[in-house]
Amino acid sequence: MSTGQPRPDRVPVAIVGGGFSGAAVAWHLLRLRPGLERVVIIEPRAELGRGLAYSAADPSHRINVPATRMSLLPDQPTHFNDWLEASGALEADPAARRSEGRNFPARAVFGTYVAEQLAALGPRVQHIAAAAEAVEAHGHGYRIRTSDGATLEAGIVVLAVAHAPPSPPTALARALAGHPRFLPDPWKAGALEALRPDDRVLIVGTGLTMADLVATLDRRGHRGAIVAVSRRGLRSRGHPAAQHDPYGDFATDPARTAGALVKRIRAAVAEAVAEGKSWHCVLDQVRLQGSTIWNALPLSERARLLRHLRPFWDVHRFRIAPQVEEVLDQKIAAGTLRLRAASLRGVERQGDAKGDAIVVSFRDRRTGTVTRETFDAVLTATGPAHGRVFADNPVLAALERAGLARPDKLRLGIEVTADGRAIGCDGVPTQDLYVAGPLARGTVGELMGLPDVTNYAIRIAAAVATRLEPDAVSDDAPTLYASARSARK
Repeated sequence: MSTGQPRPDRVPVAIVGGGFSGAAVAWHLLRLRPGLERVVIIEPRAELGRGLAYSAADPSHRINVPATRMSLLPDQPTHFNDWLEASGALEADPAARRSEGRNFPARAVFGTYVAEQLAALGPRVQHIAAAAEAVEAHGHGYRIRTSDGATLEAGIVVLAVAHAPPSPPTALARALAGHPRFLPDPWKAGALEALRPDDRVLIVGTGLTMADLVATLDRRGHRGAIVAVSRRGLRSRGHPAAQHDPYGDFATDPARTAGALVKRIRAAVAEAVAEGKSWHCVLDQVRLQGSTIWNALPLSERARLLRHLRPFWDVHRFRIAPQVEEVLDQKIAAGTLRLRAASLRGVERQGDAKGDAIVVSFRDRRTGTVTRETFDAVLTATGPAHGRVFADNPVLAALERAGLARPDKLRLGIEVTADGRAIGCDGVPTQDLYVAGPLARGTVGELMGLPDVTNYAIRIAAAVATRLEPDAVSDDAPTLYASARSARK
């Protein structure tokens, strides 16, 4: 991997975005095409492979699944865990080791693993340390403008762009604009420095981001009361005490309605429990067969599933590391963390002895009672603003204006074909413009967990490799997980 090479004028393949998805596409493409001399990745961060998820330096931010399920190589699921053992990273972080030999290291450690795998490819991966600002059709390919004022031409472009940042509720944004302790993006560098140890904190959102924020505040010595609120008040679940193989079958004659799917999942959970297993293994099977399940549902049923079931799916599917779960349990037991199922009814600023206080009115979901509480700080933890990705990302906005890409019908990201090409505003696939990463989930289905993102990256790498030169793909192609295999049927 190199940033010191002369910048090329034209390359066969350029990848826009150098987080995990972009890195995985490059890594697998070069594996599939040993004769390909170079792949360019355009990424403003100093290091490839990390993205937002694996850049965090906070040691309390840990991977959410065991290391034995985090790998660039699906046919070698322990690849990362083996690297962990050999690198000495576990000796430096004894708390990463948990029961049954499962390891949950800091997320930054996984980022180091990915960066090292890319670095081993040497100058075949060229990193342009700038942000892409526009991608436009040009000749027999594309021209990419970057934030350093330069341009690059590429025959094939892979979009591996990130989610839009969280979007705070409008009432909060209006009422608290300019407040020193209103943090619409709490992960922005230095944002949490504004908080004081005894501040009364409101976190809007109760999922994974909330859990990470509470773990960070705990590590920083925060002592004040924390309230986390969402409409349903659902908290991300933890991992089972014992591991079991995925359980159930949802791909054979898949459900055609969201209601039928829920009934099948509940029946499978009951069967699993009767056999002494937990619900976790059933949800693992749903994830593995997610693409088949998703593609069997009509668009109206997909929308119904998102509207009514997504919050429940998210808290069971996206589990928290045991170290983070322990922090939440301890704070709840101590009374310093409360989770509320409520909606925000009003927000106002008032002066008090501690400065600019924030008074929030809540309407309880269960009783309908409206109550008021006073806070010193408000943090947004609502998750990515999927519906704003075209508005907030200049590359996608330019592609939409040019008619080369469009949002998917459910506003989860970018509409793509089965082989990963962006679909233009006229409904026609855009040649040689591919989409990697979770923004393809509106078409693909389950595409948020790392194993699924890896499999999808392999599919994109294979499509690009074939497009570059048919019949030249290496026979040493990686084995796909069941989720990726089923998605290609």
